[in-house]
Amino acid sequence: MELFTRIFLAFMWLLHWLPLPLQAAFGWALGHVLYVLVVPRRRVVMINLGLCFPELSLGERRRLARQNFVAVTRSMLERGVIWWASEARIRRLVELPGVEKVHAAHAAGQGVVMLVPHFVGLDMAGARMAMELDCVSMYAAQLNKVLEKMLLHGRTRFRSQILLSRQEGIRGAVRAIKQGRPFYYLPDLDYGPKESIFAPFFGVQTATIPGLPRIARLGNAVVIPLVVRMKPWGRGYVGEFGELWTDFPGESVEADTARMNAWIESEVRKIPAQYYWVHKRFKTRPPGEPRLY
Repeated sequence: MELFTRIFLAFMWLLHWLPLPLQAAFGWALGHVLYVLVVPRRRVVMINLGLCFPELSLGERRRLARQNFVAVTRSMLERGVIWWASEARIRRLVELPGVEKVHAAHAAGQGVVMLVPHFVGLDMAGARMAMELDCVSMYAAQLNKVLEKMLLHGRTRFRSQILLSRQEGIRGAVRAIKQGRPFYYLPDLDYGPKESIFAPFFGVQTATIPGLPRIARLGNAVVIPLVVRMKPWGRGYVGEFGELWTDFPGESVEADTARMNAWIESEVRKIPAQYYWVHKRFKTRPPGEPRLY
């Protein structure tokens, strides 16, 4: 496995020298191939789309699944740009409209949590954001340590970044926020029943980490949403910051978590092909409900 990973990384290193439109074309072709070959993951995507978009026909969901495979494949291959391209090139490829909101809050001594849903371009925006400020983020430990080393390398290339393992919990993130580091926070995966609560997401009760309101409260931080969009045909990425959330945290963790999921759902509906549907988002079920995968 390690040998295969090193061969794949060498291929990505060669690929990153190409203009992004050529990389995108290769990712488009490979994405269609993987849609056909990777049956288990295609099944996951189709189940997710069936749960979240029951109003679409089977043919429409299949087309959306193909587009999603292309977007995910592109994001994987274009990660080589994050790992090895120059700072100047990444700045050209990734736009951050609204980043001045983060700078303003940071300059005022306000803690900041950037709420970043799992759209496929989030790593590109993360690398670009690392050029702006010293931030903190969390990562999930990988079984493949060669790949994990590259992922950590890509996230720490610029300025002084702190990466925390999810196993460390939120204490390290809160401490970093209090020290003046904006938190690049990705809360919308299924991390199992421990510490999760169930909140609606596309009408499905979904195991969700209620960390956002807790971190915002403990870190005395504002929440600034960030949606990352992949432009078609390799024209780059746009990470757009929204308005600061008001009245947050609110009266209850449950209501705040439901608000977060509702906002993420509204953004996913705008660009559904670019959400991370290959993840088993609904794996953890409420007691008594059958498994979905």
